[in-house]
Amino acid sequence: MEFSSEEKFVFEDSPQENGVQTNQYSAISPPSSPVAQDEPFSTYFEDKVSIPDNVFSFRKLWAFTGPGFLMSIAYLDPGNIESDLQSGAKAGFKLLWILLGATIIGLLLQRLAARLGVVTGMHLAEVCNRQYPTVPRVILWLMVELAIIGSDMQEVIGCAIALNLLSMGSIPLWGGVLITITDTFVFLFLDKYGLRKLEAFFGFLITVMALSFGYEYVLVKPNQGELLKGMFVPYCADCGPVQLEQAVGIVGAVIMPHNIYLHSALVKSRDIDRKNKNEVKEANKYYFIESTVALFISFLINVFVVAVFAQAFFNRTNIEMCNATGSPHTSLFPLNNNTLEVDIYKGGVVLGCFFGPAALYIWAIGILAAGQSSTMTGTYSGQFVMEGFLNLRWSRFARVLLTRSIAITPTLLVAIFQDVEHLTGMNDFLNVLQSMQLPFALIPILTFTSLTSIMNDFANGMVWKISGGIVILVVCAINMYFVVVYVTALNSVLFYVFAALLSVAYLCFVGYLVWHCLVALGVSCLDFGSRVSNPPAVFIEEQSEYDS
Repeated sequence: MEFSSEEKFVFEDSPQENGVQTNQYSAISPPSSPVAQDEPFSTYFEDKVSIPDNVFSFRKLWAFTGPGFLMSIAYLDPGNIESDLQSGAKAGFKLLWILLGATIIGLLLQRLAARLGVVTGMHLAEVCNRQYPTVPRVILWLMVELAIIGSDMQEVIGCAIALNLLSMGSIPLWGGVLITITDTFVFLFLDKYGLRKLEAFFGFLITVMALSFGYEYVLVKPNQGELLKGMFVPYCADCGPVQLEQAVGIVGAVIMPHNIYLHSALVKSRDIDRKNKNEVKEANKYYFIESTVALFISFLINVFVVAVFAQAFFNRTNIEMCNATGSPHTSLFPLNNNTLEVDIYKGGVVLGCFFGPAALYIWAIGILAAGQSSTMTGTYSGQFVMEGFLNLRWSRFARVLLTRSIAITPTLLVAIFQDVEHLTGMNDFLNVLQSMQLPFALIPILTFTSLTSIMNDFANGMVWKISGGIVILVVCAINMYFVVVYVTALNSVLFYVFAALLSVAYLCFVGYLVWHCLVALGVSCLDFGSRVSNPPAVFIEEQSEYDS
């Protein structure tokens, strides 16, 4: 039998195990790095959590609990919280069904990420490093780094705003950024004391968010009938361009590119025998259950925020705000009848004006917990991405220092030269930046989880290939719409020309990734030189014998 050049590439130097040939992307025996490794990476995986040997039980589920909750923090970062409160203030309860749908789509995408890590023993950045040629791989790494930087800037600024609110303005924005840098380093070294203690700390921060935003929810007493109607009736009565843009913003804020890379790495922290097909299958099941619970909790917290601002501040005008309460923040709200515009800073202020200082401080505590937890997981994302794409062999401290510095430097500059009261425009820009990077996570994860040469018997079936492709197409189209709306609102010919040139290069690279993805999905007529071809049927059969 004659094989194409790409098939020869896939099976070149394939090892023999028990007389059965396994390809270099064997789900059971993950490949070594192209650069020889004398010792494993130390970040996060120094001690793997052992899994008890028994049938389904809550004890075993508890052993798998952790990665999904760390992943869910990205659904609760300050950018998401700001999107939630703006959704409530601009559209009331009408867009809750969008939030529900985006969370469900996010769960399905996170399932693919977790399966890749569990089955192969490699995270997404490592697989990209081994599968794509050098130039596309470097471009992909740069795009993912941009997404991480954008997310990190939102998270650090969120922490700084929370500290400013808690100190009644005594801590300036740049001071809050410096504090966040310092305590992030401290908390990141908690993993020296054990992985489970680190995961427990993240669980504590999620609990703080739930209690803080839950307090605001109980205080405001939203209309439960309207809430349920908005959540389960997919319709938006009397909605216009403002509400449409907000709906697009919700999807862009919930589904974040770096989180796919993060989750595929976090699941490697459990001690799973990938030579045992039943153990791999069981791990996939438990991780899906854990992710479902984690994202359900994050969804409830997001609903708390939307409902509070939908009930208390929907259709409110500036003149109705703090001007009659004697608040020191009256300058934030002009004496006019324009619709209220809020962000996480103004959100805390208006809660304080209407419901007392306690509401402001508790809001700030929730934002601080959201920002602090997401900066830490964002730093882990940066570490995994750099290690996977670049095969870094640096010490833990050097990796943390570099990944922190990449995102903190522009954030500190923004904090120094930008007023804490006028950061909404920056948040919109960062959301656009992350929206543009979304295809660079979603397309690779669908590509590699669809390849039998990588996933063996756990490769996506036809239903998952089709539905996954449709979901990714819709999500990317929605986010591209968000980008177009943002660029056209700039009203600058220079920006239009720059955006046009950037779009050509951007679409060419996305097209390259889509080509690889379509080949992986089985569109064989496009297979002219792709490196992601599935192996011939004879090798698939031999590989299945290995699992028996």
